[in-house]
Amino acid sequence: MGLKLPSWRPPGGLRPWVAGISLLLVLLALWSHGQEVLALAPDQRGWALLILGLALTVVAQWANGLAWWALLRWLQLALPLLEMVQLFVRTNLLKYLPGGIWHQVDRVRLLRQRGASGRRALLAVLLEALLMVIAAFCLIPFGGVQGGLGVVAPFALLLLRPRWLNPLLERLLRSKRKLLQNSDEPLDFEPLQGAPWQPLLLEFPFLLLRFSGFACCVICFSAGHPVGWGSWLAGFAMAWSVGLVVPGAPGGLGVFELVLLARLAGAVPEAEVLAVLVSYRLISVAAELLAAGGVELDRRASLGAR
Repeated sequence: MGLKLPSWRPPGGLRPWVAGISLLLVLLALWSHGQEVLALAPDQRGWALLILGLALTVVAQWANGLAWWALLRWLQLALPLLEMVQLFVRTNLLKYLPGGIWHQVDRVRLLRQRGASGRRALLAVLLEALLMVIAAFCLIPFGGVQGGLGVVAPFALLLLRPRWLNPLLERLLRSKRKLLQNSDEPLDFEPLQGAPWQPLLLEFPFLLLRFSGFACCVICFSAGHPVGWGSWLAGFAMAWSVGLVVPGAPGGLGVFELVLLARLAGAVPEAEVLAVLVSYRLISVAAELLAAGGVELDRRASLGAR
């Protein structure tokens, strides 16, 4: 897709094992329920729902790019809307490479090529991930109290208060300096003024669009909805957040599935949850391929017209 892979390599240690063990457990669950999952093959209506889910997930990619552009503006990076959204969508596939951080590495590199300082480029990728997690935590209360989790989850919004946000970002900047690829550029931290409320608000349409794609898979394979949509939304938000922040999990692969399986254990037949998860993972990857492929075709058409 025209992307140059940076030369930095992720450190070893336990990180690769996180995704590996999670994926192995999901595969074992699939092995034990294989026949039941295959028996849930979609009918004509089911295929229509899956296609709708794919379309909604493609739109979600662009909504996510729009939220990132709003964050860039908040960071006083005056860059073109369409170019930045396309950059975001085009680099999204890199998150599936081992290490799970290549999309961030490439975005930092491309922002620096467009004149952003290393500090602001790093803030753009670190704050984007933080805002997505905070927005997802705000959706968890839709599942009810959940042993207190639904009550405390929205308190993640407090992380956006400058007195807590600035120390957190300063620590993250220093720990993620490797994303600058051995640059000697100083990273003296300048405290941010205010909080990125507008970019945060734009993360909610993105998450709800992603959940809508997921919901199409639920309707297709779990027609009974025994736990209600609030619980599905809360479980999705939690699993998606954990898959995003766990190191070494490319695209949350394995981690997202394992967390949702654990959350719905006993409430929904495991075979149904597995069918939903497999179909949604395929839809997610296909949507990101389609969105990135569309951007690449547009770029080549623009070059050919010159």
